[in-house]
Amino acid sequence: MIDERDTAAVAAQLGREPRGIRSVAYRCPCGLPAVIETAPRLPDGTPFPTLFYLTCPKAASAIGTLEGDGRMRGMQERLAEDPGLKAEYAAAHADYLRRRDEAAAQDGIEPLPPGTQSAGGMPERVKCLHALVAHELAVPGVNPFGREALDDLPEWWRSGPCVHVDALPLSDDPDPEENQ
Repeated sequence: MIDERDTAAVAAQLGREPRGIRSVAYRCPCGLPAVIETAPRLPDGTPFPTLFYLTCPKAASAIGTLEGDGRMRGMQERLAEDPGLKAEYAAAHADYLRRRDEAAAQDGIEPLPPGTQSAGGMPERVKCLHALVAHELAVPGVNPFGREALDDLPEWWRSGPCVHVDALPLSDDPDPEENQ
């Protein structure tokens, strides 16, 4: 489960209310959520294939710089040429699908149909480094392109948190107006 402060932080990071949050899958070194695990289906039943969702705007911006530099093109070329890398990436895809199906089972909801995409273009393409890095942050050591991109990122958290939630009440705090 996710507490109110984490939900508020994610809402501030996204600029909207988050949907289908299952848990915080990775915390930024600043302490805030950076990757959330989402349900395979939103509360209204809509399929949502992205299990690990990057929420930190500083990390997202840094990843966007890598994408803008054409990083994915080189990764895609290596994927086509290197059978070992292709096998690692296929294993990352299988891991993602397995975890997503387990999340559906734990939540008592219908899993997504076979053939539903996983994330980031897996297993055939390198399409979205944000999704691949989110997978690697949530499950260290599983996603080779997520790891590679993560290793190339600057320390995005060094300048401080991406949002401030200090003014928000703690989840077990009584009504703050009642104490004034």
